[in-house]
Amino acid sequence: MKHRIERPRGVSVVKVLAEALTIPALLFLGLLFSFPTAFHKPQPDHAKLVIAGVPVERKVDTALQLQHPGGFDVTAVADAREARQAVLDRDAVAGFAAKGKHAVLYVAGANGVSLDQALAKGFTQLAAHNHQKLTVTDVAPTVSKDGLGTTLVYFAIAWNIPGYILATTLLRAVTLNRRKKVLTVACFAAAFSAVGFFVGVGLGFFPNDPAALAIAFLLTTAVGTFSLGMAPFVRHFFPLAGLGLYIVLSVPSSGLVPVQLLPRFFQALHAVMPLGNAVDGLRGVLYFDNAGVLKPVLVLCGWIVAGMTLLGLDAWRHHRMAARQGAEEEQEDVPEPPVEDPSMEAPVPTALPVHPHQFGELLPMLEGVVRDGEQQPVRHAAVTVMDTSGRQLVRTATNARGEYAVTGLPEGYISVVVSHPGRNPLVHQKLVQSGVAVRADFTLHDRRNRTSVHAGAQRLDLGHARHGS
Repeated sequence: MKHRIERPRGVSVVKVLAEALTIPALLFLGLLFSFPTAFHKPQPDHAKLVIAGVPVERKVDTALQLQHPGGFDVTAVADAREARQAVLDRDAVAGFAAKGKHAVLYVAGANGVSLDQALAKGFTQLAAHNHQKLTVTDVAPTVSKDGLGTTLVYFAIAWNIPGYILATTLLRAVTLNRRKKVLTVACFAAAFSAVGFFVGVGLGFFPNDPAALAIAFLLTTAVGTFSLGMAPFVRHFFPLAGLGLYIVLSVPSSGLVPVQLLPRFFQALHAVMPLGNAVDGLRGVLYFDNAGVLKPVLVLCGWIVAGMTLLGLDAWRHHRMAARQGAEEEQEDVPEPPVEDPSMEAPVPTALPVHPHQFGELLPMLEGVVRDGEQQPVRHAAVTVMDTSGRQLVRTATNARGEYAVTGLPEGYISVVVSHPGRNPLVHQKLVQSGVAVRADFTLHDRRNRTSVHAGAQRLDLGHARHGS
């Protein structure tokens, strides 16, 4: 007898397409507007300058406001030495000092050559108007192989995005608890930072200062930990949240174009995003004698703390659900369900804990209870799930209440085989469909009991046969 499999009704093609295309469409729009908006016309926006001498500061401020309204915030200092030191301390992007027919502009090549060029162009015109000869002095030059001052940004991106990808893959490791996942992020962050640092130093892309290892480690750890923490809350929007944070918002505000040449929105992003702060920290460590490093370090640590806080909230939420449901056993830590990410492969078939509160938002694809002939739970019964070709997909065992649960199964028919020493094995065939939980309960009878029953029945039949003869 053939059974017809009825597909769920009421699901329109438009709805399915809308759900499937929402994330790529939003990501497309984000990329479409963020990168061109940030990079299409770099120009100074409230860049901090220091000018030696109050009279000169007033003249320069007036001239710059005419050339670039709102482009510069000008402050006066005592002399040329203080103007130069302000640039080294990262209190200003440039310092200007003029005396007679000579003028000096102090800049920092580590901030990016495009910023130096914009400043030199503006002050050359200003000096020419005052019949002065301008000399541009770079007080924090980059290494020869980083002529544009942007190589650190590329390395920071390499430490930034893999942290998110690492978190994505760990979310599918349902057998790891939160603590182990955070430790894994820290281990990989240490490895990534070390490899990136030695590659950069070995190829001559930046100076050999081991303090940069700490910044790189904090960046990858911050991204990975925060991603793990936010995943249970954003759920199926996790890819959009991750790519939006670490690419759409982070890369334009990172420092590829000096932050002083970006619109105010991206300057504000630069102040809080982990990538931008890591770039600031790396520049401070490698080129500015650790000036201005404390704030980026605190921001990166803040992202790590935020991620740990979210992980703690998720654990508290699960334990509260367990208490509400009156669970008898409550483990110290439980693995959260894998988060679906369309950019990654589907999770492999995996055994799950059997308490309902431990699934989080994910229902098991297959669950059931194994009992004996007296309807008592059978502990440590072996449960094997196989596909139609007989290939084993996953194997697990029942708990003290005879329960088991499995997730990550492919759609289609499966065979569930349950066995236990001294009992007759059983097999059920089930149809697995996406989004539908399948239940398969078993009753295992003792082999000796069944043997004695059959033997008694045979003796009874023989007695009747003799009596009848």
